[in-house]
Amino acid sequence: MAVHIEGLLEKDLNEKIKSSKILVVGAGGIGCELLKNLVLTGFEELHVIDLDTIELSNLNRQFLFHKQHIGRPKAIVAKESVLKFNPKANITAYHDSITNNKYDVAFFRQFSAVANALDNVGARSHVNRMCLAADIALIESGTSGYLGQVTVYKKAT
Repeated sequence: MAVHIEGLLEKDLNEKIKSSKILVVGAGGIGCELLKNLVLTGFEELHVIDLDTIELSNLNRQFLFHKQHIGRPKAIVAKESVLKFNPKANITAYHDSITNNKYDVAFFRQFSAVANALDNVGARSHVNRMCLAADIALIESGTSGYLGQVTVYKKAT
Protein backbone atom coordinates (compact mmCIF):
# COMPACT_ATOMS: atom_id res chain seq x y z
CA MET A 1 0.00 0.00 0.00
CA ALA A 2 2.10 2.93 -1.23
CA VAL A 3 0.76 6.38 -0.45
CA HIS A 4 1.44 9.35 -2.72
CA ILE A 5 1.21 12.85 -1.26
CA GLU A 6 2.20 14.79 -4.38
CA GLY A 7 0.00 17.85 -4.61
CA LEU A 8 -1.00 17.82 -0.94
CA LEU A 9 1.98 19.88 0.22
CA GLU A 10 3.61 22.91 -1.34
CA LYS A 11 6.24 21.91 -3.87
CA ASP A 12 9.16 23.41 -1.88
CA LEU A 13 8.09 21.66 1.32
CA ASN A 14 7.59 18.39 -0.50
CA GLU A 15 11.10 18.63 -2.00
CA LYS A 16 12.60 19.43 1.40
CA ILE A 17 10.89 16.39 2.91
CA LYS A 18 12.11 14.13 0.12
CA SER A 19 15.70 15.38 0.43
CA SER A 20 15.86 15.14 4.24
CA LYS A 21 17.73 12.35 5.99
CA ILE A 22 16.19 11.44 9.36
CA LEU A 23 17.54 9.24 12.16
CA VAL A 24 14.93 7.53 14.35
CA VAL A 25 16.42 6.22 17.60
CA GLY A 26 14.16 3.50 18.98
CA ALA A 27 11.74 1.19 17.17
CA GLY A 28 9.32 0.47 20.01
CA GLY A 29 5.88 1.97 20.59
CA ILE A 30 6.72 5.54 19.63
CA GLY A 31 9.33 4.50 17.04
CA CYS A 32 6.80 2.38 15.14
CA GLU A 33 4.42 5.34 14.90
CA LEU A 34 7.22 7.73 13.93
CA LEU A 35 8.53 5.50 11.15
CA LYS A 36 5.06 4.95 9.72
CA ASN A 37 4.22 8.67 9.85
CA LEU A 38 7.54 9.68 8.31
CA VAL A 39 7.22 7.39 5.28
CA LEU A 40 3.56 8.30 4.80
CA THR A 41 4.49 12.00 4.87
CA GLY A 42 7.03 11.45 2.10
CA PHE A 43 10.37 11.12 3.88
CA GLU A 44 12.38 8.65 1.84
CA GLU A 45 15.81 8.60 3.53
CA LEU A 46 15.45 7.12 7.02
CA HIS A 47 17.82 5.40 9.42
CA VAL A 48 16.50 3.51 12.44
CA ILE A 49 18.51 2.10 15.33
CA ASP A 50 17.31 -0.11 18.17
CA LEU A 51 19.12 -2.57 20.43
CA ASP A 52 16.07 -4.67 21.37
CA THR A 53 14.44 -7.74 19.92
CA ILE A 54 10.70 -8.26 19.67
CA GLU A 55 8.92 -9.88 22.60
CA LEU A 56 5.34 -11.10 22.95
CA SER A 57 4.59 -8.19 25.32
CA ASN A 58 5.43 -5.70 22.53
CA LEU A 59 2.70 -6.87 20.17
CA ASN A 60 -0.21 -5.04 21.80
CA ARG A 61 1.33 -1.58 21.24
CA GLN A 62 3.94 -1.94 18.49
CA PHE A 63 1.78 -2.50 15.43
CA LEU A 64 4.63 -3.10 12.97
CA PHE A 65 5.40 -6.38 14.74
CA HIS A 66 3.49 -9.67 14.71
CA LYS A 67 3.78 -13.04 16.42
CA GLN A 68 6.09 -14.44 13.73
CA HIS A 69 8.57 -11.61 14.46
CA ILE A 70 9.20 -12.57 18.10
CA GLY A 71 12.94 -12.86 18.75
CA ARG A 72 13.92 -10.77 15.71
CA PRO A 73 15.58 -7.31 15.94
CA LYS A 74 13.07 -4.46 16.19
CA ALA A 75 14.95 -2.14 13.81
CA ILE A 76 15.17 -4.79 11.06
CA VAL A 77 11.51 -5.82 11.28
CA ALA A 78 10.37 -2.18 11.55
CA LYS A 79 12.22 -1.43 8.31
CA GLU A 80 10.61 -4.41 6.54
CA SER A 81 7.13 -3.45 7.77
CA VAL A 82 7.41 0.27 6.98
CA LEU A 83 8.57 -0.43 3.44
CA LYS A 84 5.10 -1.87 2.78
CA PHE A 85 3.72 1.69 3.23
CA ASN A 86 6.29 3.18 0.83
CA PRO A 87 8.48 0.72 -1.07
CA LYS A 88 10.48 3.64 -2.55
CA ALA A 89 11.81 4.64 0.86
CA ASN A 90 15.49 4.04 1.52
CA ILE A 91 15.66 2.77 5.09
CA THR A 92 18.83 1.68 6.86
CA ALA A 93 18.31 -0.39 10.01
CA TYR A 94 20.86 -0.91 12.78
CA HIS A 95 20.43 -3.59 15.46
CA ASP A 96 22.77 -1.84 17.86
CA SER A 97 23.03 0.58 20.77
CA ILE A 98 23.08 4.29 19.93
CA THR A 99 25.69 4.69 22.68
CA ASN A 100 28.18 2.58 20.70
CA ASN A 101 31.29 4.72 19.99
CA LYS A 102 30.89 4.31 16.23
CA TYR A 103 27.81 6.57 16.40
CA ASP A 104 29.86 9.68 17.03
CA VAL A 105 29.34 13.36 16.20
CA ALA A 106 30.34 12.75 12.57
CA PHE A 107 27.64 10.06 12.31
CA PHE A 108 25.00 12.48 13.65
CA ARG A 109 26.07 15.31 11.32
CA GLN A 110 24.85 13.40 8.26
CA PHE A 111 21.21 13.82 9.33
CA SER A 112 18.75 16.67 8.85
CA ALA A 113 17.13 15.83 12.19
CA VAL A 114 17.05 13.10 14.84
CA ALA A 115 13.85 11.73 16.38
CA ASN A 116 14.26 10.10 19.79
CA ALA A 117 11.82 7.33 20.70
CA LEU A 118 13.66 5.93 23.71
CA ASP A 119 12.67 4.99 27.24
CA ASN A 120 16.25 4.71 28.52
CA VAL A 121 17.26 7.99 30.20
CA GLY A 122 21.00 7.41 29.70
CA ALA A 123 20.57 6.80 25.96
CA ARG A 124 18.26 9.82 25.65
CA SER A 125 20.85 12.04 27.32
CA HIS A 126 23.57 10.64 25.05
CA VAL A 127 21.55 11.40 21.90
CA ASN A 128 20.83 14.89 23.21
CA ARG A 129 24.57 15.54 23.73
CA MET A 130 25.42 14.17 20.26
CA CYS A 131 22.78 16.35 18.59
CA LEU A 132 24.01 19.45 20.41
CA ALA A 133 27.62 18.70 19.43
CA ALA A 134 26.59 18.02 15.82
CA ASP A 135 24.24 21.05 15.69
CA ILE A 136 21.33 18.86 14.57
CA ALA A 137 17.72 19.32 15.68
CA LEU A 138 16.48 16.69 18.14
CA ILE A 139 12.80 15.78 18.32
CA GLU A 140 12.40 14.20 21.75
CA SER A 141 9.28 12.19 22.57
CA GLY A 142 8.10 10.09 25.45
CA THR A 143 5.08 8.59 27.13
CA SER A 144 3.83 7.95 30.61
CA GLY A 145 0.70 5.83 30.70
CA TYR A 146 -1.76 7.43 28.28
CA LEU A 147 0.06 10.76 28.25
CA GLY A 148 2.68 11.75 25.69
CA GLN A 149 4.98 14.66 25.04
CA VAL A 150 7.10 15.93 22.18
CA THR A 151 9.77 18.61 22.44
CA VAL A 152 12.15 19.96 19.81
CA TYR A 153 15.68 20.91 20.84
CA LYS A 154 17.92 22.97 18.59
CA LYS A 155 21.15 24.63 19.56
CA ALA A 156 20.81 28.42 19.62
CA THR A 157 22.92 30.21 17.02
